[in-house]
Amino acid sequence: MSKEDDYQPPKIWQWEKGNGGRFASINRPTAGATHVKELPCGKHPHQLYSLATPNGVKVTILLEELLALGREQAEYDAWLVRIDEGDQFGSGFVAANPNAKIPALIDHSMEPPLRIFESGAILLYLAEKFDAFIPTDWTERTECLNWLFWQMGAAPYLGGGFGHFYAYAPIKIKYAIDRFAMETKRQLDVLDRELADKPYLAGDAYTIADIAIWSWYGQLALGRLYEAGEFLQVQEYQHVQRWAEAIKQRSAVRRGLLVNKVWGEESRQLAERHAAADIDAVLGAPGSD
Repeated sequence: MSKEDDYQPPKIWQWEKGNGGRFASINRPTAGATHVKELPCGKHPHQLYSLATPNGVKVTILLEELLALGREQAEYDAWLVRIDEGDQFGSGFVAANPNAKIPALIDHSMEPPLRIFESGAILLYLAEKFDAFIPTDWTERTECLNWLFWQMGAAPYLGGGFGHFYAYAPIKIKYAIDRFAMETKRQLDVLDRELADKPYLAGDAYTIADIAIWSWYGQLALGRLYEAGEFLQVQEYQHVQRWAEAIKQRSAVRRGLLVNKVWGEESRQLAERHAAADIDAVLGAPGSD
């Protein structure tokens, strides 16, 4: 029996800095800034500080969708936050989001500028500000918010649960992987049943609920998260597959996925976005979708 198999929790938990894992160097049990670093600020009304993780692309997809609708006041600068290097613990970022997690948005169209943090809150803020991608009918709006908040509560089981133990943990623990794989598949089944008789989660219209959930579960269904598609047999969820593929084809989705992306093929990376032309240049590069 290994030391891990025989582990018994102590009476009082103590933090061990060298606890292993991909993010061990930045994980800690305390909040607050670790260094002084002010946030950059561009010329547009909305300043986004983020990374192209599932939580990050929710916001860039919505901003690109708003711009595609002609909402020019939704223009934005997107600044890269390298979470693996601890950028999120700079004093400026912690002032924008005391939880020190991406994404964070600062709206400079008002005085004083307004901070918005947590991806779901940012989606709701922008949808209400620009009166788009959220239903006006009370019943439909409530259904949209049902699914938006479902995603905020469900995704930690996929990201911090399944993704962590399947892809990032320094040791593979069967109980943990089985537990979170089961829950992830249950959630996929929830979505599959719901999408069996309607095109989008809130009904006939594409909303912020779809953007939030697609960024996690749609990408998982398309084999883009954790290289876990075969392991989870995501092809079984036919209605999720149809929905995920339809959203993938949207121009604004393709654009939003590129922003603050700093991995993969170099020609498909875009560390910062300050104008539509920045994305256009990447989309026009060889090998683009």
